[in-house]
Amino acid sequence: MQDISKIMVAIDFSQYSKKVLEYAGVMAERMKSELVIVNVINNRDIEAMQRAAQMTKKFSVEAWVKTIKEQRFELLQGLFEKTSLGHLPIKILFRTGVPFKELMKTVEEERPDLLVMGPKGRTDLPDVRLGSTAEKAFRRCRVPVLSIGEHAE
Repeated sequence: MQDISKIMVAIDFSQYSKKVLEYAGVMAERMKSELVIVNVINNRDIEAMQRAAQMTKKFSVEAWVKTIKEQRFELLQGLFEKTSLGHLPIKILFRTGVPFKELMKTVEEERPDLLVMGPKGRTDLPDVRLGSTAEKAFRRCRVPVLSIGEHAE
């Protein structure tokens, strides 16, 4: 088994995010690995904002994306404060686009040894075990994928 020197963790601010971050952070700490956190602003949301921006000149999609990134950065800081991982060196990346595609692009760019993510995103459909992004990652990711559910210890 190869050494795990870089762990990429996908955070979507779903109910699983805190547990996913804790688990990935503890792994990174124990393995002395680099931790890269990735959050994707969904293209669907951006397209909806673009449609809204067409109706008024008082709204800028670029300003909205900037605000979302700032809010999500604060949310990430809040997640770190709820864990004991605030001392870890981390790299935070925000991407915009289709979540699965952006995660796979980031895997290619960052070259992690492991991708850690939750089983489902924010929609959290009750009868679905894996969300579409997690399912695609399991099938197509070039590195091992670890899914952390809410009951993981």
